[in-house]
Amino acid sequence: SGISMIFQDPTMSLNPVFTIGEQMFEAIRNSGQKDANQKEVQQELAVQALKETSMPDPERILLSYPFQLSGGMRQRVCIAMSLATPRDMVIADEPTTNLDVTIQDQVLKILKDRVESKHSSLILITHSLGVARETSDRIYVMYAGNMVETAPTKELFKQQLHPYTQALMHCIPRLSGGGVAEGIPGRIPNYLHPPKGCRFAPRCPKATERCFQEKPEFYDAGNGHHVACFAYEKEGGC
Repeated sequence: SGISMIFQDPTMSLNPVFTIGEQMFEAIRNSGQKDANQKEVQQELAVQALKETSMPDPERILLSYPFQLSGGMRQRVCIAMSLATPRDMVIADEPTTNLDVTIQDQVLKILKDRVESKHSSLILITHSLGVARETSDRIYVMYAGNMVETAPTKELFKQQLHPYTQALMHCIPRLSGGGVAEGIPGRIPNYLHPPKGCRFAPRCPKATERCFQEKPEFYDAGNGHHVACFAYEKEGGC
């Protein structure tokens, strides 16, 4: 009851047979907020949340069905629903999917401000390093379902330790210097039959025979930095 979820695909999140208003009002009623059972309060909270995500004519949106809205508008409805039902933790799975850059920045700022003002937590799942850098305090890097590195955001962008994180940074296009973004050779492993050892080993230029046989634990590299790579074993396990 203390967790709010923003799913990546709004089409799967919204019920096509109910209006946006009916779905938002139900979420507000179940949020435990003061006077949440009153229709006037539900209307006010829903309209305010839609306005915060720059939805035009929120009263009309509440009377609409999901199929009557564009993909970006449905995504903003899902975000607004989370804003209207404050929780101790918000889990946002690619919340800016289908949003243009201007709306994306605005929505991320709203989420961040709401989390800070309510002293709650935000778990943001994203493929965008730029979004992660601007939004998070700490980053957890995952590859093929396994966590490979974690550090405070500033520390991670200052120094990447795991070969996969290093490769990710090299994939970012450079706006200056004439450099060409590099891809990561190889393919992701089969999730049903993953490699025995480190899942990145088949694509890692620094892999040793041990990497293919054993799964590394997390090693403490200092400054709140932890990495799952045998190259840092001497630093000590955690």
